[in-house]
Amino acid sequence: MTNPETPQAKHPNKKLRVPPPNVKRMREIMLKALEGGDPKRIEAQRAKGKLTARDRIHYLLDEDSFQELGLLVSTRCTDFGLKDKHIPGDGVITGFGRINGRQVCVFAQDFTVLGGSLGLAHAMKICNVMDLAYENRVPLIGLLDSGGARIQEGVDSLDGYAEIFYRNVKCSGVIPQISVILGPCAGGAVYSPALTDFVFMVEGSSHMFVTGPEVVKAATGEVVSFDGLGGSMAHAAKSGVCHVVAASEPDCVRQIKELISYLPQNRWERPARVANPDPVRRTTPILEAMCEVDPRKPYRVNHIIWQIADEHKFFEIHGNFAKNIVVGFIRLGGDVVGVIANNPAHKAGALDIDSSDKAARFIRF
Repeated sequence: MTNPETPQAKHPNKKLRVPPPNVKRMREIMLKALEGGDPKRIEAQRAKGKLTARDRIHYLLDEDSFQELGLLVSTRCTDFGLKDKHIPGDGVITGFGRINGRQVCVFAQDFTVLGGSLGLAHAMKICNVMDLAYENRVPLIGLLDSGGARIQEGVDSLDGYAEIFYRNVKCSGVIPQISVILGPCAGGAVYSPALTDFVFMVEGSSHMFVTGPEVVKAATGEVVSFDGLGGSMAHAAKSGVCHVVAASEPDCVRQIKELISYLPQNRWERPARVANPDPVRRTTPILEAMCEVDPRKPYRVNHIIWQIADEHKFFEIHGNFAKNIVVGFIRLGGDVVGVIANNPAHKAGALDIDSSDKAARFIRF
């Protein structure tokens, strides 16, 4: 029975008016967070021919598939003036989406927000999306554009890196991990990519080094350029850290999508099989011709791989490193196949330390 003292009893035809949440204010806060860093920093980023963090995610993922996590997360630090600064997302965008219909997790560091530096909240956002990728057994893609640890947060930043490294090792051999270097990454920002399965860099704008040229000069007296110390070709041809070098950011996105098409979602699944338009009984006269060539005359083994692959497509890994051996992915009859081949055109295809490491790393993956 209705209590006569309740408002419903006094006004039976009148509904209680509950004050609605301040939707307008919340929308304003979210839109402000979506804008990213200072407009001048965004203009400077684009003036260098670089995309913003949100643009990168937009071009990488299928349309309208991105679901962001932690949009309103911000730093807990109040020292050194951080309390009064607007720090959207704490300088990193995290979430999940799809690439050609396949589920992936992704994070993108925003260089327009405190130089993409890593603080505790920033690190926890990355750790959360890494955990999500691990638990759901889907590939993880990191778009890195960071100056390293956020010095204002001191040891908390270093703790954040430790948590990320732990998850890199935990995910290794379970899900594919792809790192994309899209700016001048220094210090702690470069250790994590070296622990992942594939590293992409963009020619002219990507750099990886523990300390920059100025610190090297102060410590050793040696003068070295950004490209010479940690440019794309330094890591693609000398150190072997970089697996793929792209001509531009759009080209880098295209190659990431192509690589994903060859990879399984996780260690328990097979790579996706595709329809094979290539005739099963297609002849390859060039192979017969190459067999008749003088055995002392070198040739590029890539030409043979292109001939036998479906639609003549070969995704080469470490193409600029240890060229005496060639590794990568092709399809045969629609199924993904890993290829390892000695290359007579370079050092007669003989194995050395670098080429052995190159082949071993590919086999382990």
